[in-house]
Amino acid sequence: MSISTDEMVVAGTESEDSEFGRPTVERSRSTAALLSRATFVGGMTLTVALFAVGAWNRRWIADDGLIVLRTVRNLLAGNGPVFNEGERVETNTSAAWTYVVWFFSWVTHLRLEYVVLGVTLALSMAAIVFAMIGTARLWGGAAASLLLPAGALVYIALPPARDYASSGLESGLVIFWVAVLWWLLVRWARAEQVRLAGLLVLAFWAGLAPVVRPEMTMFAAPALLMVFCAPVTVARWRPIVVRALMIAAAGLIPVGYQIWRMGYYGLPYPNTAVAKDAGGAKWKQGFTYLWDLVGPYYLWVPLLVLLVVGVLAVRPRLAGRKAEAPEERRLTVRGVRIWLRSPSAVVTLVLGSALILTVYALRVGGDFMHGRVLLTQLFMFLLPVAVVPVRLPVFGQGTTRDWSFAVIGIALLGTAGWALFAANTTAIKAGTKLTSTGIVDERIYYVLNSGHDHPILAEDYLDYPRMRAMVNDIANTPNGALLLSSPSYMSWFTAPPPLPIPEGGAGHTVYFLNLGMTSMNVPLNVRVIDQMGLAYPLAAHTDRLTDGRIGHDKNLYPDWVIVDTGMVDQHPWMPFYLDERWVSQARVAMSCPDTRALLISSRDPLTFSRFRHNFKNAMRFAKYRIDRVPKYELQRCGLPDPFPTPQR
Repeated sequence: MSISTDEMVVAGTESEDSEFGRPTVERSRSTAALLSRATFVGGMTLTVALFAVGAWNRRWIADDGLIVLRTVRNLLAGNGPVFNEGERVETNTSAAWTYVVWFFSWVTHLRLEYVVLGVTLALSMAAIVFAMIGTARLWGGAAASLLLPAGALVYIALPPARDYASSGLESGLVIFWVAVLWWLLVRWARAEQVRLAGLLVLAFWAGLAPVVRPEMTMFAAPALLMVFCAPVTVARWRPIVVRALMIAAAGLIPVGYQIWRMGYYGLPYPNTAVAKDAGGAKWKQGFTYLWDLVGPYYLWVPLLVLLVVGVLAVRPRLAGRKAEAPEERRLTVRGVRIWLRSPSAVVTLVLGSALILTVYALRVGGDFMHGRVLLTQLFMFLLPVAVVPVRLPVFGQGTTRDWSFAVIGIALLGTAGWALFAANTTAIKAGTKLTSTGIVDERIYYVLNSGHDHPILAEDYLDYPRMRAMVNDIANTPNGALLLSSPSYMSWFTAPPPLPIPEGGAGHTVYFLNLGMTSMNVPLNVRVIDQMGLAYPLAAHTDRLTDGRIGHDKNLYPDWVIVDTGMVDQHPWMPFYLDERWVSQARVAMSCPDTRALLISSRDPLTFSRFRHNFKNAMRFAKYRIDRVPKYELQRCGLPDPFPTPQR
């Protein structure tokens, strides 16, 4: 990295005018710079190595991670980006993650579980590298300070951070995208001369936010606005042309994908957002979720310590700002625009975006997985102090009494001690049980319930309750059946198809919450749907349960599924606990014109006419809701009840 003379002065080195002193100072500078670079590279290598070892020791693939692989299987089979063949449903929140896994699967031809494990581990490690390099550049390189790991150590010490580094979910991709954007923004703010290619790469990368995770637009949009509003000085290019090219680069992927998504799936956002009603508010549960992460690890301690460390480390930089031109410090439109292209503006942007994302996560109630949806925000809060500078004295110069380096050093030792404590802390003691909060340590839960220390392959989950019985029941019903979960952990209720049985059978449908393990242990011609609607539009468009478990607060009655799959709707063939009247009411309710239009949008063959109709009605489909009780749905839609309540 190139270090300017000003940065050396800010870091505490001054030029020596005497001929006798100059060689000594230059040698001291060279030694300090070499030591600083070696310390930074060594610290970064150690941090990544610790993260890799920790993540590998806790390696697993979550049930939700296996959901992605079902879509990838369909892509590789030529069925399109769908979960069930013949039904266009986007079950993965991160579209980019789906296609990243598909690409590496297509290139390597390796087993999908190994592909996703390797990719997510690699991206998680790369995120730490880009985060630390970006922060080193923020502090002005490694001229006269030891750049020691700080915030990066805090992040990797947290057990959930290591859990989701290998879970098969998009967590590794998200923090990698954040880290690279952080590095690009710092480079842009520090560059003496901005190049067009660099600006376009920055804009393109930021524009990927909606396909990486839709809520990350809350970071990318203000970042793009900041770069757009800052002064543009690119050689041989007019500012208006540069800004137009930036808009085109930023919008190329997200706009194109959004048009395709609305026409193909008939929704303006992933079906998961409909199923979980991401626009709903559950503040109380959100704060419970926040404390579930912060409390057990005393996370507030290193955050406060690093806040003090950051303030002490930035003091010399703030003093150096006094030498700036008055116009750059004036509170005017021009002054603000000049400030936008500065390291302090980038730090303000990242911290502000992290705060907004945290508030959003609290509003929707967090998640049911311990720590998962707050890890990205924590990663962003720690970016400015991923490494921190400890100033080195330069021999041959006059010294002043500045003990800030000692305070920073002691604080970093304390942070390392906390990291050792947190890395060996178990936040949720009862791994096999759900508490009243509905939050669970997902990795421990599946390790204990599957009987495997590292459940990675789909067949590892065959030892999960009901899974082996599901495979056997499908094999034992060659004519087809609907499999409904039973209270027994080792069996299913089955509903047979009506006579006559078509040639080849009527097909199988599995109705169960755990979509990943079920779908990856059955062939693609077995339809797998769930009662909360991640892969089932009918369930996704029911109303959210007021007191339901966060992330699982929709539950469609199986009576609807009997009708939708066309199975026998009478006893004794239908499972005994289902009500024939409810099934009859559900049959009439499914004739509601709006409900039929919703289902047709994803089930009709994709033609240009269907694509155009879906695109025009995507917003209407997204807002549409039905009542999960068939009788009340009949009233909502104004349809006749086949079993009206007798009047007294």
